[in-house]
Amino acid sequence: MTADVWLPIPAEEIEGLPEGPNYRFWNGEDDFPADPADCAYYVVPYMKPADVGQRPLPQMTAVEVVQTLSAGTDHVEPGLRHLKPGVRLCNARGVHEASTAELTLALILASLRGIPDFVRAQDRGAWLGGFRPALADRTVLIVGYGSIGAAIEDRLAPFELARVVRVARSARTTARGPVHPLTELPALLPEADVVVLSTPLTDTTRGLVDGAFLARMKDGALLVNVARGPVVDTKALLAELDSGRITAALDVTDPEPLPADHPLWRAPGVLISPHVGGPTSAFLPRAKRLLADQLTRFVNREPLRNVILTTGA
Repeated sequence: MTADVWLPIPAEEIEGLPEGPNYRFWNGEDDFPADPADCAYYVVPYMKPADVGQRPLPQMTAVEVVQTLSAGTDHVEPGLRHLKPGVRLCNARGVHEASTAELTLALILASLRGIPDFVRAQDRGAWLGGFRPALADRTVLIVGYGSIGAAIEDRLAPFELARVVRVARSARTTARGPVHPLTELPALLPEADVVVLSTPLTDTTRGLVDGAFLARMKDGALLVNVARGPVVDTKALLAELDSGRITAALDVTDPEPLPADHPLWRAPGVLISPHVGGPTSAFLPRAKRLLADQLTRFVNREPLRNVILTTGA
C-alpha cells in the first residue's frame, strides 16, 4: 500500500505501525502535509475546533476511513457529506474510558462532599465544618451505558451504593443487571440521587435534559455531565440551579468554552471543569495502541474496530 495516512501524532512516536503507507503528520496546521486527495486514512486532530478537523474533508476524494481520537464523533460528522459512499467513520472506543470515569467519580465526590466550598474557605482561612452528603447508600442513574458508562460503574462499585440504574438507547442485559431503554427514563429519574450523563450527542440526545427532565429529578439530586454540552438545555438548568433545588457538576457546557460573563459560572451549586475528561496522561498510550491496531487491520484488509457509520449506507 502506498496511499497516504494522515496522523496527528508523529509516526515515529507510534510503536507498531505497519509498513506500507506514507505517514503524514498533520495536527490542524494551516498548511496540509500533502495533497488531501491522496489520503486513504484520515485521523482527525484531537481537541481542535470542529472546523479544523473538517477542513480537508472536501478534498479527500480517495479517503476510505475517517478516525477520531475522541469517543464522540459529532464534531466531524457534518463534514462527511463531502465524502464518497462507503467511507467508514471510527471512534476512539477504548481510549477515554479510564480518564473520563476517573473524572466522573471525582466530580461526584467533590460535589457531594463540598470540596469547592472547602477550597474557597481555605482561601479565607475559614474552618468550614458540618455534615455533607455521602455517596454511600445513594442511587446513581447512568444515562448512556456504553463503554464509558460501564467504566463509570466499575469505579462506583466499591462505594456501597444503594443501586445503579443503567439507561441506553435500547434495552439489554449485562452481567451487572438490566439496561433500561431511554423511553423509561421519565419513570426512573425520580429515584436517582445522582444522574450521570455519558451519552453521545445525537439527534435523540440533543436537548435531552430539558425542563421536563430536570423537573422529574428529586430535590437535592446531583446532575453530572461528562457527555456533551448540548445534551443539556443550559437555560433550563440555570433555572433549576438558581432555585437551589438541584446541584450540578459539568465537564462540558453549552456554549463551550463558557464565556467569562456567562451566568453558569456564578450559578449556585454548580462545579465546572473545562472539558478535561479525556486529556490526561492515559490518553497518548491508548491512542497510539488504537492507531497501531487499526492501521494494521487497514493495511491487511481486516475488519476495523469501532465503526460508527459508513457514508451512503
